[in-house]
Amino acid sequence: MKINIKEMDEFLVELLSEVGKSLLVDSKKDKSVGTKSSRIDLVTNFDKSTEKWLVGKIKEKYTDATIFSEEGYGDVVKDMSGLVFFVDPIDGTMNFVKRRDDFASMIGVYLDGKPFLGAIIDVIKQEIYHGGPDYGIFRNKEKVISPKNQSLPEGLVDISWPMVVADRFNSQAVVQKSSGLRIYGSAGIIFEHLIFGREVLYMSYLAPWDLAAGRVLCESLGLKVSTIDDSPVNMLKSQVVIVGTEKVVSEVLKTVKK
Repeated sequence: MKINIKEMDEFLVELLSEVGKSLLVDSKKDKSVGTKSSRIDLVTNFDKSTEKWLVGKIKEKYTDATIFSEEGYGDVVKDMSGLVFFVDPIDGTMNFVKRRDDFASMIGVYLDGKPFLGAIIDVIKQEIYHGGPDYGIFRNKEKVISPKNQSLPEGLVDISWPMVVADRFNSQAVVQKSSGLRIYGSAGIIFEHLIFGREVLYMSYLAPWDLAAGRVLCESLGLKVSTIDDSPVNMLKSQVVIVGTEKVVSEVLKTVKK
């Protein structure tokens, strides 16, 4: 399938620019809030309306694409053939509701199973991180360079709080070897930190839409994305994922196996 990368990247940036402006206003409004899998898995009327709008725009532009989306307005995606979009309308809904800060919107694009383009908007900053392996990675229009390949003791780590509290996968040992633990509650915000070297590790249980855009950006900049057992990443299922520098992921994989 022949795709104009520049045109698609500009399309993603345009979409998230519109979404970012809307969500910045919406974050200050009263919200209709519900729960999904648990009391800490929230969904709002703005998650649904944002996703519905994004899916509609993508379908209008790329009629042959399939869309894997969080709130169910996309398609039933059974395989990764062709052009597949992953849509996360509001990443960090708890932050959106409780803090009105540290939340993002994300779109990841895969072509025949391979990372192609990704875009994340940090809504509060109104900054869009976008691009892909054959295009380069950008913060708005500024090109992003690869972060330094730091080791675990050199950097801060972000691990999901339930994982740390329960000490799943020896996560507390990972924290103790690092420079310290940070928890933000939004994969999109953490991917932003990773690509700029502000943190060296992210370990969490992620759904496909949580991971898709960030994986494209991180791998394009030389960071490593791995499952907890170092098996191939399956973009059609939720899984525990480790993202970080080459040195850190290698060290963490040894720690979690102990």
